Amino acid sequence: MDFRQTTILDLTQQVQTGQTSCKALVTAALQNIHRLDPVINAFCAVDDARALDEAAKIDQRLAAGEHLPLAGIPFGVKDLEDAQGYITTFGSAFHTEDAPALEDSELVRRLRAAGAIVVGKTNTPEFGYKGKTDNVPFGVTKNPWDLTRTPGGSSGGSSAALAAGMVPLATGSDGGGSIRIPAALCGLSGIKTSQGRVPNGGPKPTGSGLLTVKGPMTRRIRDAAFVLDQCIGAEPTDIFSLPAPNAPWAPQLDGALPEAVIWSPTMGITSCDAEILALCEGAIEQLRRAGVQVIEQETIWDKHPFADWLVFWTAARARAQGHLRGTKDWEKIDAALRPQIEMGLDRFTAADYAVAIDHCHTYAYQLEAVLQQAPILITPVTRGHAPTLMGDGLVNGEETPDWVSFTMGLNMTRNPAGSVPIGLAADGMPIAMQVIGRQRDDLTVLKAMAALEDLMDFTALAQGF
Repeated sequence: MDFRQTTILDLTQQVQTGQTSCKALVTAALQNIHRLDPVINAFCAVDDARALDEAAKIDQRLAAGEHLPLAGIPFGVKDLEDAQGYITTFGSAFHTEDAPALEDSELVRRLRAAGAIVVGKTNTPEFGYKGKTDNVPFGVTKNPWDLTRTPGGSSGGSSAALAAGMVPLATGSDGGGSIRIPAALCGLSGIKTSQGRVPNGGPKPTGSGLLTVKGPMTRRIRDAAFVLDQCIGAEPTDIFSLPAPNAPWAPQLDGALPEAVIWSPTMGITSCDAEILALCEGAIEQLRRAGVQVIEQETIWDKHPFADWLVFWTAARARAQGHLRGTKDWEKIDAALRPQIEMGLDRFTAADYAVAIDHCHTYAYQLEAVLQQAPILITPVTRGHAPTLMGDGLVNGEETPDWVSFTMGLNMTRNPAGSVPIGLAADGMPIAMQVIGRQRDDLTVLKAMAALEDLMDFTALAQGF
């Protein structure tokens, strides 16, 4: 079964009406993984017996009359969070011999409580430290659209598995764009909800501190909204968690375009690749022709947020791995990650951290001032094209590590933001736009994303899978 040819909503209906079973869906996912993953390398661990046993139990519960909204939906868990019975390696050789997790992360727990079934762990760069997915213990994950390109990161294993049709659902996390970037590079719609919508909670602090947002990843946003309805809501062990909305989100995605949007080609902080910009401008013109008022706004922020984001990120790395410096285990850490850990240990002070928090307020203030004109801001997701497996992204033909830029600031302001595919570049790779909303206005973002999906009608699939 190619899960790209159906939706989670359709699959759950088939299970509920007896047209298929949980065991059949899980079997199909496992067959997909064993057939396709030797090429893609999206999964770093799979447990057939555990998944099939759980599927049989869910089938029994359905037969007994239980209602489980995600019954039988197979999913992969990003290897930065716990799934009971699996080792959480964080993509690091330092953790490959750890004991299996004794309990699920809060997101995985909620998905399983709704009837979804874990089939394995998806690959991630070590501790999620970059926008590409490769690591020492499990190797390189490839993009199904082009096996010489990365699927992005750090949720690249999840995005690649979805883009190849292995599974209909996976988990992701986003500390600087790690849901939105791989979604963009793999032709998916993905959303970073407001911090706290999907609670972190549990005994372990989040990997990137104040920046981390977890959530489901799917091919299209209506499926994501349906899954989100099963996993949002307050959690007493998460100090940032938000209460559940008054009504489910998914039924409210009616396809109506917003009356007005703001379009910012560069957010005023950098430049953008000409081909990406042209495709985005074409999508903006389609919005105009559909009757949407487009307000052009060149500048969103008066400076690039990267320097402040780097304080948060490197401090989190120093907190988590800094104790390894000077020990024999230091060499187990990816050589490109070690300087980030050392930067957090040696370069930044507590005062720098406090200033970075102040700047989050400034970025949020400036963004809200722009959003007073319209409830939706649209930008490119990335300023450059997908990197090759061993290289960096391309901006106007030049390779550069600075190929992202437009995502990380939204982790600092905490605004909801999503990625929607709008077309293919000349090299056949997907290109996407970012849809940003006001504080905690996730529903408006989801509705705009669904309407943009309908308008753009992006139906292309990665070939050969």
